[in-house]
Amino acid sequence: MEKQANKLRTLMTRKTIPLFFLFVGLNIALFAQDNTSTLQTKDSLNTSVNTAVDSLNIKVKDSVVFVKSKNYTLGSISIKGNNKFSEQAILVYTGLIVGQKIKLPGDKLTSSIKKLWNSDLFSNVDVYVTGIDDKGVVNLLFYVKELPKASIVTFKGIKKSKGDDLRDDTKLKTGAMLTENLITTSKNYIEKKYREKGFLKAKVTINTKKDTSKVDLEKVLVNIDKGSKIKIKNVRFHGNEHFSANRLRKLLKKTKQKNPLHIFSSSKYIKEKYTEDLENIIDTYSEKGYRDAQILKDSISWNKDNTINLDITLTEGNRYYFGDIRFLGNSVYTDAQLKGFLKLEKGMIYNGKLLKERVSGDGKPDSEDLSTIYLNNGYLFSNVMPVETRVTKDSIDIEIRIREDKPAHVKKITVVGNDRTNDHVIFRNIRTIPGNLFSKSDIIRTIREIGQMGFFDAENIVPDVQPNFTDKTVDIEYSVAEKGSSQIELQGGFGGNTFIGTLGLSFNNFSIKNLFNKKEYKPLPMGDGQSLSLRLQTSRFFNTYSFSFSEPWLNGSKRPKSLSFSVYSSTQFRSDFTSNSVNKNQKLNITGATLGLGQRLDWPDDFFQLSTSVSFQQFNLQNFPVSTFNFTNGTSNNLNFSVNFGRNNTRVNPVFPTGGSDFNLGFKFTLPYSSFNKKDYTNATQEEKLKWLEYYKASFKAKWYTSLVDKLVLMSNAEFGFLGAYNHTIGDSPFERFYVGGDGLASGQFDGRETIGLRGYPNSSLSSSFGGTVYNKFGFELRYPLTLKPSASIYGLAFMEGGNSYDGFINYKPFELKRSYGFGIRIFMPAFGLLGIDFGNGLDNIPGTNIKSGWQTHFIIGQQF
Repeated sequence: MEKQANKLRTLMTRKTIPLFFLFVGLNIALFAQDNTSTLQTKDSLNTSVNTAVDSLNIKVKDSVVFVKSKNYTLGSISIKGNNKFSEQAILVYTGLIVGQKIKLPGDKLTSSIKKLWNSDLFSNVDVYVTGIDDKGVVNLLFYVKELPKASIVTFKGIKKSKGDDLRDDTKLKTGAMLTENLITTSKNYIEKKYREKGFLKAKVTINTKKDTSKVDLEKVLVNIDKGSKIKIKNVRFHGNEHFSANRLRKLLKKTKQKNPLHIFSSSKYIKEKYTEDLENIIDTYSEKGYRDAQILKDSISWNKDNTINLDITLTEGNRYYFGDIRFLGNSVYTDAQLKGFLKLEKGMIYNGKLLKERVSGDGKPDSEDLSTIYLNNGYLFSNVMPVETRVTKDSIDIEIRIREDKPAHVKKITVVGNDRTNDHVIFRNIRTIPGNLFSKSDIIRTIREIGQMGFFDAENIVPDVQPNFTDKTVDIEYSVAEKGSSQIELQGGFGGNTFIGTLGLSFNNFSIKNLFNKKEYKPLPMGDGQSLSLRLQTSRFFNTYSFSFSEPWLNGSKRPKSLSFSVYSSTQFRSDFTSNSVNKNQKLNITGATLGLGQRLDWPDDFFQLSTSVSFQQFNLQNFPVSTFNFTNGTSNNLNFSVNFGRNNTRVNPVFPTGGSDFNLGFKFTLPYSSFNKKDYTNATQEEKLKWLEYYKASFKAKWYTSLVDKLVLMSNAEFGFLGAYNHTIGDSPFERFYVGGDGLASGQFDGRETIGLRGYPNSSLSSSFGGTVYNKFGFELRYPLTLKPSASIYGLAFMEGGNSYDGFINYKPFELKRSYGFGIRIFMPAFGLLGIDFGNGLDNIPGTNIKSGWQTHFIIGQQF
């Protein structure tokens, strides 16, 4: 004990020694009878300690007396053994400061040593007391041994490319500090990685040896023995009577028995996946009424051909059925009403999972369950709990115990996170109104409405429900995250033997009232939810200018009433592409304007919208030939009215909806001028017939979004369009026709044409050169998101679709479709809109040819299918 009293030394040779042992070591070093001990001279140290002390030239005063747990003043701290790191840097790690009070032993010294270990820079840390004077000033010496760094890391037993991947995955690379933790975790990671690939006997050893070329460097050799890939030869079940072995094997989604027919699922054993599969078996039994089913044991046996067998022993138990279902504590709803909501009857096969979902929900926002019914009607503090009250030989009686409590009212609504968007723009879309009864459905609808605005990250709209039990009220705070909602288009390119310049600006959260308020320019007046866009495009062959503005919510309206307005002007010049010449005396001038009003309806429900618009276009030809006209000079006017009736309840993200539907029924028509003037158009020229365009047009478009598994979403769509004529003597209008095929992007729409995308075919190739008057289209699209971050939303897709266009309703054959399939990707960035690329394979011939369309590539800009 006298020798140990000469030093305060904490010897830790492994980082994994707990702090408890460190503290015990400090106590032992200072322990003495009667709470005191004497520090002897260095000559009394044992041999190993003497060597260390002599080499450090430590001078220890004779007969220094320690008092256990006494406060000492830290006089000096010295560092020895360091080569790579400076003394000052190590002192920072210790957290000790000269002049501070310190106990021997004590928490501060223990903490300083722990910090040095946690730095992952040292393989050993020793602490010595080098002296204590009569005033209680103590001097400490930290002797450290620095960890070596890896100089060369070599992987043996695998290909070089695989070794490079493992370096990145494990961070076991040149320059890494060779901690025991790094070596152990790297070994475990590599072994697990290969076992997950079916190499169950994979073994990894990691050896280090000193690099003689430089101090404190070590070479690392990672030896990987994968062994052979182990497959599952047999999966055998024991004790199953009601489920066949083949049926049970199908429930093992990730643990497949060796079978040449399993092309897309390999036979390998992964313990974690195998455990999940066993749980899936029990869940399936439970859903089929076998509530008491259990896995009694499972084992692995090896075969001589280096394969394994999995033996699973289970007990199925009895099959149960629902017995009596009673309700206790309900006063708001009758037993009959609750049974109608529950949708479970006596005699049905007992399903504990289904019972839980019908009572507490399945996790989906639109879940129909008893708890949600109460929550939607103000009963925030209610509690609904199913209890098994009696179990007989083959039936289970259930009691639904309900504590209704008093209904809660909304007290306070707040919104946080909106830095640019004004509060009133958000509040007018919030359905949870102060004073109203609390409703879960109103919260879900509010999340949808805010997400559909397009100004916030739809994936990060978070409601914080704060119940006030004492006064039966609730405060709700909606947290939102702003995202960019404006877009800029500035591009120049050379195409068609000319330079084309484009400038486009779209501000989707504009504030027109602050247009002349300099203080609101940050950099533009924003925050009132209005949309304003300008677009200019020019080349040698044409000039186009357009301006549009929309107000989604007119001031003073209780429900959203939108107002939109747009004007545009375009001039196209006669050009000869063979000589690349332009004659600006031959031109087509198009001017137009549109005024629209929209209204959210209350009936059939408030997802319905009704919008109307009036539009005027004038086409002025000045010695300008058009393929669909037989005159080159003259004026044609198009005054039309539109009515659109639609319903959109998609949720929540407008870029990537995961549920709901969106359909629109539209009518567009002009006045029947020929019926008013009673003119005989039998021998009239086309210029006379088209002086004032007359037609009527009907269209129907519908999309359904269905969430399948995880984030996989199925989008189904159907479309139909028809263009008709009032006067068959005048005939069908050459304007407003349908052009089917290709990417669906609008281009050259001076004749009001409607382009319908059908991937796998060239643009407009499924319609005649004059366009169709009837079309239909059907499609399915599987979508999976790669990321839905505000900066960029990306999802992949695979599709099948079919459609066609027809000249006249008499030729309409809805099931003679041009079919295609393919895949693609979409990228939505707020500053640029939607971008994407599709690869589609057209399965049918292009009209007018005997050649199948085959694979086509489509680039998508600002267009969704």
